[in-house]
Amino acid sequence: MSEPAPPSETEYALRRRLPRRLPRRRSDIYVNMKTDFKAQLSRCQKLLGPGSGYSEICIHGLGLAINRAINIALQLEAAGGGSLLLAANTSTVELADVAEPEGDNDEPLARTRNNSAIHIRVCRVTPE
Repeated sequence: MSEPAPPSETEYALRRRLPRRLPRRRSDIYVNMKTDFKAQLSRCQKLLGPGSGYSEICIHGLGLAINRAINIALQLEAAGGGSLLLAANTSTVELADVAEPEGDNDEPLARTRNNSAIHIRVCRVTPE
């Protein structure tokens, strides 16, 4: 004779919420892993190019995209021929995950976690 099945546990769907963003300026670049690297690099080059009106941009990377943000900044510096300065700051960003129950009677569960972030300021140097 088989044992009765245990009561079914409520299944939860994990929803990862987006991090809080500062007021976005046109000169802010948020790097992610979904967009093509060359597209992100060319967008940065266009913003720093002549006639764009920007003498500095800020590249933001979160979690896995930190390496890509650093790589973009270093590529810009190498292509700039000494006319660009980099200033990097790191921080920790608090992210919220919400586990939403499949049933109607249960409350959603919230969990916070920390993730690393980098903010790289790329400035054009004016010749003296």
